[in-house]
Amino acid sequence: MLTKHSKVQTGVYRHAEPSVRMALMLVTSLFFLWGLSYGLLDVLNKHFQETLHVSKAQSGLLQAAYFGAYFIIALPAGFLMDRFGYKAGILLGLCLYAAGALLFMPAANAASFPFFLFALFVIALGLGCLETAANPYATVLGDAKGAERRLNLAQSFNGLGQFVGPLLGGALFFGGSNAGSDNSSLQTTYVVIAVIVLLVAALFARTPMPDLREQESSIQRQDSKTLWQHREFVGGVVTQFFYVAAQVGVGAFFINYVTEHWASMTSQSAAYLLSVAMICFMCGRFFSTWLMGRIPAQRLLMVYAWINVALCAVVVSGVESVSVVALVAVFFFMSIMFPTIFAMGVKNLGPHTKRGSSFLIMAIVGGALMPYFMGLVADHFSTALAYLLPLGCFVVVAFYGRSGLRGREA
Repeated sequence: MLTKHSKVQTGVYRHAEPSVRMALMLVTSLFFLWGLSYGLLDVLNKHFQETLHVSKAQSGLLQAAYFGAYFIIALPAGFLMDRFGYKAGILLGLCLYAAGALLFMPAANAASFPFFLFALFVIALGLGCLETAANPYATVLGDAKGAERRLNLAQSFNGLGQFVGPLLGGALFFGGSNAGSDNSSLQTTYVVIAVIVLLVAALFARTPMPDLREQESSIQRQDSKTLWQHREFVGGVVTQFFYVAAQVGVGAFFINYVTEHWASMTSQSAAYLLSVAMICFMCGRFFSTWLMGRIPAQRLLMVYAWINVALCAVVVSGVESVSVVALVAVFFFMSIMFPTIFAMGVKNLGPHTKRGSSFLIMAIVGGALMPYFMGLVADHFSTALAYLLPLGCFVVVAFYGRSGLRGREA
């Protein structure tokens, strides 16, 4: 028989459960939004090479500005969330994302590559806040044992955004009579994105979100280790640096590689093929999330990394058409790497979760460096040879997966 007191408790429980589910749904929408932005980024490389006549190495500065912003904003975003919670970091990130998107209007009018770099930098400051908040938030909204699967599921919608991005970019940036000479399509695209992002921000502002700071502080009393004494976290930061370098490098020169190694393939067709690669990326996340219920995430990470080492070797060989298929396949097998490395890195950090998340997001700076160096190799030797650099990065990922598997079995 329920007492008056037990009815109150039951009512609170029933109210709390939908709150967690709603939080997960809203947070998952953020993964799509930054996936869309990243999907468009890889199309911008080739677009600016054609419209603003920049070299491959110079176009690599797009990724430098984009992922350099992650490095700068990650720690301040972590401190903000320590003080005000995850929701504050999410709202700040959405506002910066919208502001950067709106800056594409004056940048397009000025036809200035440095101005576009600044606009992307502001967008990425916002995305850095979102990633610093949303990735760890998704891992702690539920049972710790399911953290890797939960984050991979949320990141699957990031893959959907990365699929839609090149599809839109190919149609808008390389299609029509002004393709290759006009940046007006950028204005329309990014203004629409800004409006959508502001609407999402308004929805977040009006929706109550679970505040997990008390839960994390209770864990603090049980954990005597400092952040840097967690070996899996330290290894995760290093591995994330190399993984993101590989992912960004693979995508940045995808269109260049395809047009060079598949006869009669235009830039627009190559952009559409990049969308196909992103479908593989998205499917890889959904399928592998299911597979993680049967195979340890660490083992899957190791196996996928070694497969990508082999695929990158085929890409470097530059075999007509065959190497392009191998390059597309790379996307499927790197699909789980970021969320799995992230979840392994922040797992069991307790009160250090937000700060640990900040350092893992800072490690994304690897993506700022890789395209420039790949661009230099491509300019002086060949685009195919430049893919030796991501090949080496996947070796690092394979060893981290192996070390995580040993720790799990110990």
